[in-house]
Amino acid sequence: MNFFFCLIAVGGVAVFVVLRLWLVVGFRRKGLKTVSVRVLVVAGSGGHTTEILRLLGSLSKDYNPRHYVFADTDKMSAVKIRLFEEKRAERDSESLYTTHRVPRSREVQQSWSSSVFTTLYAVCYSLPLTFRLKPDLVLCNGPGTCVPICASALLLGILGIKKVIIVYVESICRVETLSLSGKILYHFSDYFIVQWPALKGKYPKSVYLGRIV
Repeated sequence: MNFFFCLIAVGGVAVFVVLRLWLVVGFRRKGLKTVSVRVLVVAGSGGHTTEILRLLGSLSKDYNPRHYVFADTDKMSAVKIRLFEEKRAERDSESLYTTHRVPRSREVQQSWSSSVFTTLYAVCYSLPLTFRLKPDLVLCNGPGTCVPICASALLLGILGIKKVIIVYVESICRVETLSLSGKILYHFSDYFIVQWPALKGKYPKSVYLGRIV
C-alpha cells in the first residue's frame, strides 16, 4: 500500500514537471512560434504578493501577458507589482501586464455569516473579468480573493468556453495546516503545491517540491 501511494506521488510530481516544461519551453518546433501563456495572477495583502512575485520571477518570458488581480482595499500590492514589472520590462521589451481590482471577499476578523454575502458579491464581480481575460493559467497562493477568481475560471471550463489550469501554491508560512483558501481549492485546483513535507503527508493530492519561493 505504501508503495502504491509513493507511486502516485511520484507520478503527480512527474506530471507537474512535464506541464511546467511544456508551459515554459512551449512547442519549439520548426516554423512554429513559442507558446505564450496568458496568466491570471491573484495577489494579496501581507506576504502573499511578495511570494507570488518571487515565483513569477523564476518563470520565463513566455508567461505573457500577466493579468494581476487584487482586492480593492489592497494598496501595497499595486506598488509591488508596478516595481516588479518595471524591472522585468528592462530585460524584456515585449513584457505585458495589466492590473485589476475586485471587491475583497473577506476582511480580517469579519464574521463568517457576513463573509458569505461579500464572497458572493466578489464572485459576481470576478465572473465578467475572468470571462473577458480568458486566461490559460490561474496562479494563486492563498489570499481570499483567489476563491472567487478560481470559481470563475472553473465555470469557464464547465460551460465549455475554455479549460483554465489552476495552480495553487500554499504559502511558505503554512507548515502543518492549510489556509482557508487552501482547504477550499485543494479539491478544485489542477495542481496543489505545498512547501513543507508535513502538509504532503496530510494532503496526498498535493505536490511537494520543497521551498520554491
